[in-house]
Amino acid sequence: MGSSPDIGTLESDYVACGFDALPGWAEDDHLAAFRAFLSSCPPHAVRIARTIHGPLPFQEALALGADIRPDEARKFFETHFEPFCRQAPRVQGFVTGYYEPILLGALERSDRFNVPVYGLPSDLGPLESEVFRADNNDKVTARRRRGCELVDYYTRAEIETGALEGRGLELLYVGDWVELFFMHVQGSGRVQLDDGSWVRLSFAGKNGHPYTSIAKVLVEKNELSANEIDMARLKAWLRAAPERGRRLLQENKSYIFFRILTGVEGSGGPLGAEGVTLTPGRSLAIDPVCTPLGCPVYVAADRLLAECGRPFARLMVGQDVGSAIRGPERGDIFWGTGDAAGEFAGSTRHQATFFLLLPKR
Repeated sequence: MGSSPDIGTLESDYVACGFDALPGWAEDDHLAAFRAFLSSCPPHAVRIARTIHGPLPFQEALALGADIRPDEARKFFETHFEPFCRQAPRVQGFVTGYYEPILLGALERSDRFNVPVYGLPSDLGPLESEVFRADNNDKVTARRRRGCELVDYYTRAEIETGALEGRGLELLYVGDWVELFFMHVQGSGRVQLDDGSWVRLSFAGKNGHPYTSIAKVLVEKNELSANEIDMARLKAWLRAAPERGRRLLQENKSYIFFRILTGVEGSGGPLGAEGVTLTPGRSLAIDPVCTPLGCPVYVAADRLLAECGRPFARLMVGQDVGSAIRGPERGDIFWGTGDAAGEFAGSTRHQATFFLLLPKR
């Protein structure tokens, strides 16, 4: 099973740098960051990894509440936290983006909606924590019983060719296998059903096979260049020759299972690995081996333009994880729901600097 951050490793790799070292710190919306941090406070967050440097100041945040002034929010962070950056020679960080896609679908199979979205199978036996799936992405982490032996769980190709049919695992059906694949990559989605109602789907588990980036595969095959590839071009390539596209998708053996969020749980937005609703532009997927879930992280990326048109420099909160998010200088920004958020996410591939805000001792 994956491990929590190691304080000895952290203290050898990081050095305290002060808030003056954070580009654009004074201009940030500290209240927005504080409210994102507040959502990570127990009892909201159900899976808090152990912290480093000491406990995160959850009680102090809860005592202030959400209705405070921006200057009070800034004072909270500067009072209770100390920024740390990696010591030289440092590896240049890299930030990407993700979002919650919107799909069309139905609860019953039809000619139009015939691509199943599966719930978690009862015979899936995870061997590792899903929270640490990036750390375990180089091995198979789930099994199923076949007779008297345990074997690897079904691959994407096996599932797409009927391995799970007839077991009542279909949550609903969508009409576009390309969009379903990208919902797998994003880990959540909203589906507008044919009767006009809405369903929100959240990550429930995976089949345990390593995640393979199909974009990386295309670049390695010289089908697209690394400079030109983005989500729109990738979708166009897949749809241009459907059979060729399906073969490419099946090179990614990883397959995601979902659950339907009901009531209040699904009303505000998708849930991250921490079990809390993600905040657009403030929630960050991190590697929990290096950064604790719930920890504030300041991200500065000069060439990434934020929604306001200025270079991205913002205090975020580590509230999610991802199979491709590995290492201390790696993050994935949650941009929100729908096509506009998808455009931001698809074009977010930038060098970045990461600063951890750790509790003062």
